[in-house]
Amino acid sequence: MSDVLSHIIPRLSRSDQDQKIESANFSVPFNRSSLEGRELEYIFQAITSGQISGGQTFSKRCELLLEQVLGVKRALITTSCTHALEMCALLLNIQPGDEIITTSFTFVSTVNAFVLRGATPIFCDIRADTLNIDENKLEALITPNTKAIVPIHYSGIACEMDQIVEVANRYDIPIIEDNAHGLFGKYKKRYLGTIGCLATQSFHETKNITCGEGGALLINDPHYLERAEIICEKGTDRSRFFRGQVDKYTWIDVGSSYVISDVLAAFLFAQLEVRQKIQFRRQSLWERYHFELAEWACFNNIRQPFIPPECDPGWHLYYLILPSLEQRQALISHLKAAGILAVFHYHPLHLSEMGRKLTKQSQMCPVCEDIHDRILRLPFYNSMTDGQQTYILETLLKFSCG
Repeated sequence: MSDVLSHIIPRLSRSDQDQKIESANFSVPFNRSSLEGRELEYIFQAITSGQISGGQTFSKRCELLLEQVLGVKRALITTSCTHALEMCALLLNIQPGDEIITTSFTFVSTVNAFVLRGATPIFCDIRADTLNIDENKLEALITPNTKAIVPIHYSGIACEMDQIVEVANRYDIPIIEDNAHGLFGKYKKRYLGTIGCLATQSFHETKNITCGEGGALLINDPHYLERAEIICEKGTDRSRFFRGQVDKYTWIDVGSSYVISDVLAAFLFAQLEVRQKIQFRRQSLWERYHFELAEWACFNNIRQPFIPPECDPGWHLYYLILPSLEQRQALISHLKAAGILAVFHYHPLHLSEMGRKLTKQSQMCPVCEDIHDRILRLPFYNSMTDGQQTYILETLLKFSCG
């Protein structure tokens, strides 16, 4: 390993106690990326190999690991979860006039990917307990134009997939799991992302396992295997050429450049290698929040996350639901005064400027609108120290809704 790299590693590996979040002046940030394994070593290997474009050594290692661990037929590493969703829209041949059913309580990428192809989003309200799509309201939204159902496993806790699958099968509608929050989470012992015909993952900086910006398309239905490779390779059969299946490759379909640089894939593979360590740490942080805040939350009429018995969470985030908007904002200010950054999301998509333009009629999602006003996300990241979490907890326990 070069002398340059040996100097970089200790500088980038300092503990959080020794680092300041100068850009925001918060002693405890909302999120912080960190080195978890052999990231720098693998990046060095990728660079010195002389091949850092997409589809190289570390990209293939990431894809193989996901395929073997999750049991999916194919995993394609992409530049983002957004791009993986765009690939889904292409694979389903989404056209103007088509409709996709999803939740309004999600990041805009979930909808944008299909809107780009001309589809109209149909927003289903969420359940008050899990904040996932309300499976009991799903069937009433289906029309002859419905081309996909896109459930989001919010916070890494699974949607009620049995009922969603039953409804989808009855109408012969494909399911695309937006599993940006839920890698390695499970529903009835099945990995999230392995239930729909297609699924997408995120490796954004805020996710459990990250490379800064990245994603993956998981393919469970073999019908989509060959075309997914073509779309990912700018609409060419380049992958077949490299496998020796054709003597040249050419443009045969629509597509784009969705492949990730092998430098980022090297970082990602190092994190995937230590996925159990990462998940164990996040579970410990989540469970400590949940246990030590239980009595305080009950006293202040604050709701904590709910995990159905059939779900094994992905441990992606920890949230609280305050009694009112005013109390949520007061708690944010209370934490901010102590140097702790807490945030809220999502602005309901059906109420957004673009959402109002796209929807055919006024859509009502009262639970989503209510939750949006009251939800608060606490700081939650892999390298959070016990001392930092203790400080957050002590600060929270000083706050009263009364």
